[in-house]
Amino acid sequence: MWLNLQLFGFRALWSPYFLLFVVALGITYYLITGPLRQRLGSFEKPSIKQQSFFYIGLVLLYTVKGAPVDLLSHITLTAHMIQMAIYLILFPILMIKGIPTWVWEKVLLKPVIKSVMKVLTFPLISILLFNVLFSIYHLPAIFDLTKSSPVIHTIFHVFLLLFGFLVWFPIMSPIKQWQISHPLGKIFYIFANSVLITPACVLIIFADVPLFAAYSSNGAWLQALALCVPSDVLQGLTSTFQISGPEMFSPMSTLEDQQLGGIIMKLMQEIVYGVILARVFYAWFSPETLKIDPLPTTVTNTNDV
Repeated sequence: MWLNLQLFGFRALWSPYFLLFVVALGITYYLITGPLRQRLGSFEKPSIKQQSFFYIGLVLLYTVKGAPVDLLSHITLTAHMIQMAIYLILFPILMIKGIPTWVWEKVLLKPVIKSVMKVLTFPLISILLFNVLFSIYHLPAIFDLTKSSPVIHTIFHVFLLLFGFLVWFPIMSPIKQWQISHPLGKIFYIFANSVLITPACVLIIFADVPLFAAYSSNGAWLQALALCVPSDVLQGLTSTFQISGPEMFSPMSTLEDQQLGGIIMKLMQEIVYGVILARVFYAWFSPETLKIDPLPTTVTNTNDV
């Protein structure tokens, strides 16, 4: 497969412009939380753990949206689902954990933004926004439409990412007033998230025919490839090598690829949700939270002796 992918060229495989964008994000984070933070106020430097979360998040962002995984996501649904799981579920968690609270407060507690965020982070709203848009996006007609237009594709991916951030705020918001206060509420919220994303995965896993023209129809597949392959390169390949379709780059049939993609998405989602659920349980039943305040010491009144 790797040798075949070389046909698409360096730009399609490694997205150098997107790499520059990711590097710029890393430099901006370093400057704001490092040399420039004293100009913004007397703020603490992020911990090593926070910095690690942020920079690991950037590496994953480039891996799934700039490196060969992005090209593969337009060739196989399996790669697409790996991309979506990391981009929409894992990446937002790492960013929320990696960016210091004071940065979030500087941005999100502005009067207008604060009012909007108060509504969007209401648990029922945030959970529906993400899961409904995710399901709509994976309806075959909508999915194929997004793969045929760079503008529509970008709009969907931006909003999916924004809602991917919002869906985690009721559990781990750096601004405590937007978090669900009781651990039991967080547990129900995680469970509901797991349930609501299931229909989209089930539709893909148990379909007995290929659902997406972008992975099964030659014309639609070439349109999808045009999202990340330069047009001159793609035209040269279609005329010179007579690319027939995704099967040139995968040992699986279109249907097998589709089913595996749905399974991987569900498994990766369940693993991440399971880890977060375990952390909520641990925080709820940790020794510190189970400590009982000692009874007050009885003072004997000497006048009664």
